[in-house]
Amino acid sequence: MIIDGNRRWAQLQDGVTIAEGHEAGATKMREFLEWCDSAGVEIVTLYLLSTDNLTGRPSTELKNLVRIIADLATDLSHVPNWRVHHVGDANKLPASLRTALQDAAESTATHTGLHINLAVGYGGRHEITEAVRDIIREHEAAGRGIDSLADDMTLENISGHLYTAGQPDLDLVIRTSGEQRISDFMLWQTAHSELYFVEALGPDLREIDLLRALRDFARRQRRYGA
Repeated sequence: MIIDGNRRWAQLQDGVTIAEGHEAGATKMREFLEWCDSAGVEIVTLYLLSTDNLTGRPSTELKNLVRIIADLATDLSHVPNWRVHHVGDANKLPASLRTALQDAAESTATHTGLHINLAVGYGGRHEITEAVRDIIREHEAAGRGIDSLADDMTLENISGHLYTAGQPDLDLVIRTSGEQRISDFMLWQTAHSELYFVEALGPDLREIDLLRALRDFARRQRRYGA
């Protein structure tokens, strides 16, 4: 899920701040996860804060986003049997948010219910770059020469060094607000994903929107390049 449109939603409401728009979006994401759980979805990834957002948003807005996402992570970790997992570069995040994400992940690590990836401080190109760097570091640490490095650059090995290592690639990507773009979201994992765009702004998303997306996905014939 690429939640989009929180700021536009706030601007359309009388007396509502941008921070309140983001809070409304976070509340909606909690509802969205409950809908997914009820529908039998096993893994959900929420794109909450990109690497570009960390440098492109005003400082006040970013400060509020950090607080809102930290609160959301903590809230989700208290839902029985839900598992929270952070995907993104923790080193790029403020300490308070990094701690909240880590605590949520550690306290739910053994849960077997809905698996929730929180994409925070995340960028698809950055993720792939870091995966390749990790492979190079491991190759060097093993004392192997440059002449065999290319042998390590396989699809399987790169996948195994992503934030989502061990998870299946994404089946369906939903984006709110009518915008039709990926915005650096899981470029590797969406190679064969189906895309579904919803006109509703993030806080206005309804359960029927999710159900329509799932029905539409079920009707599609996935070709995987064939």
